[in-house]
Amino acid sequence: MYKKIGILGGLTPESTITYYMHIVHRYHELYGNHGYPETIIYGVSFQQYEDWMNQEDWDSIEKALLKGLKSLKLAGADFAVIATNTMHILFEKLQAQVDIPLISIVDATAEAIKKEGFSKVGLIGTQFSMTKPFYREGLANHGIEVLTPDKEDRDYIVKVIFEELSIGKLTEESRKGYLEIIDKLVAEGAEGIVLGCTEIPLLIRQKDTSVKVFDTATVHAEKALQYAIQ
Repeated sequence: MYKKIGILGGLTPESTITYYMHIVHRYHELYGNHGYPETIIYGVSFQQYEDWMNQEDWDSIEKALLKGLKSLKLAGADFAVIATNTMHILFEKLQAQVDIPLISIVDATAEAIKKEGFSKVGLIGTQFSMTKPFYREGLANHGIEVLTPDKEDRDYIVKVIFEELSIGKLTEESRKGYLEIIDKLVAEGAEGIVLGCTEIPLLIRQKDTSVKVFDTATVHAEKALQYAIQ
């Protein structure tokens, strides 16, 4: 029997779907049947999280995420993934309070970067992923240096995430804007680009750029699948 996967999602719904579909389709690709692990999804109501983030009220976010993780455990999950980059600010605090393993998106991304042999990457994501130390320090623990855009570009990235990508709106204008920012990071020495918000891969795909991009949603979902079937 495979381990049951718990997905704490809704942060946003768009990326939560990516996790589940990757697990199902990847398993079929590997084994040719529909015997993929059972998956339990707890989808939060995102508006309150958006409000809390704007207020930097991480205590309320921590309590709500902990409730979701404990609900996944009660529902039978053997381990869990938090299907978003930003909430990994609280990863260690949450792991200390829930007695099932949590799989880190930062560590999973670091493994993918190291497989490519890269030591310096650009990071785009929410303002928290780009400016708080958790991502930079998490990758630094694996010997990876992180470059981030300037403030004007960061503001643009965040605007598109919350006003467009979080509701599934995709435009060529925003894709072009993101690619221009990526080109700047490459010019500064980035060997690859971490799409450090799980909605960004909806807009930026590998076929859109010659530089290696790391789709953190897919990387994290793949790690969850491999953990479940080992």
